[in-house]
Amino acid sequence: MTKQITRADILPTAEYGAIRKQKRSELVAKKRHRRVEVGPHVTFYFESYETMWLQIHEMLFIEKGGEAQVDDELAAYNPLIPQGSELIATMMFEIDDENRRKRVLGRLGGVEQTVTITIGSHVVRATAEEDVDRTTAEGKTSSVHFLRFPFTPEQIAAFRDLSQPAILGIGHEGYQHMAMLSADTRNALASDFDV
Repeated sequence: MTKQITRADILPTAEYGAIRKQKRSELVAKKRHRRVEVGPHVTFYFESYETMWLQIHEMLFIEKGGEAQVDDELAAYNPLIPQGSELIATMMFEIDDENRRKRVLGRLGGVEQTVTITIGSHVVRATAEEDVDRTTAEGKTSSVHFLRFPFTPEQIAAFRDLSQPAILGIGHEGYQHMAMLSADTRNALASDFDV
């Protein structure tokens, strides 16, 4: 069954405004285990139905585009909801200094094609969104990438088996870093699977 946010899930702006603080606070606690730093510059934010529901409501609340804005937000954020046998992450290069950011991103073209999650002998390769090219002809990459990790049933079983280490890695020649996924993170992300 496809997990999607529909117009029926969208609260009126005033109603959302009344519960906004509470919803944001609840999600901060959940997102803590869905955030993984890899190396000095990259953070992965693993998305879910809940994170996208809040994101859509935040965009509608802040931009105040009303009814006319709803379809655009649904179209933008529904593709980032995992569909039962995958994880989806926003990969962000977070470098405050603009000159340094340009230098680092300028040599990381294709980095989105080198991201993996390894669990024991299983390697799950990320696939990047295809509607936007995030690498220029000059070899510069974007600071934001949307990645999908398609899992087989065997890989999902391995991911849920906390006796096996799970490693999120980037293997680009200009940025080779990895991070072990904690048990809390794996448990949080395993809730995205319905297999």
